[in-house]
Amino acid sequence: MDRAQKEKVVEELGQIFESSGVVVVAHYAGLTVAEMQDLRARAREAGGSVRVAKNRLTKIALQGMPCESMGDLLTGMTVLTYSEDPVAAAKVAEDYAKANQKFEILGGTMGENVLDRAGVETVSKMPSRDELIASIVGCIGAPAANIAGAIGAPASNIASILSTIEEKAEAA
Repeated sequence: MDRAQKEKVVEELGQIFESSGVVVVAHYAGLTVAEMQDLRARAREAGGSVRVAKNRLTKIALQGMPCESMGDLLTGMTVLTYSEDPVAAAKVAEDYAKANQKFEILGGTMGENVLDRAGVETVSKMPSRDELIASIVGCIGAPAANIAGAIGAPASNIASILSTIEEKAEAA
């Protein structure tokens, strides 16, 4: 890799740290190509990505950033799992770590906050952006459904009373 390519990688990594809601760092020694492809597919489904980069270049990209102390996690064979959603990448990494013992989460960063292993686990248990939006829409929609039900109830009650009266009149 020549100097221009390295500069480009450092710039891309810097963009990852600036634009991602969460970045999870993990060791991946011993993972097969198929297992890495599975991790990438899971991350893609959740709206995230996986990136393997040289630790030295990643540390250069971290220089001057609020999460610069995350550089201490970058030892050995590391992989970055990241997403704009502050929870998605953490959930993917946690789920994958449970299924594969070779994938060991070291920590990560969420905005300016550097996370340890327990911090990543805590973030992964939080509801995702989509889950929060769904619950808010549900809360907003519930009163409207109740109002529609209350408005429609008298009409259905009247209709059932009228049908009962008609049935009695026909029977007599």
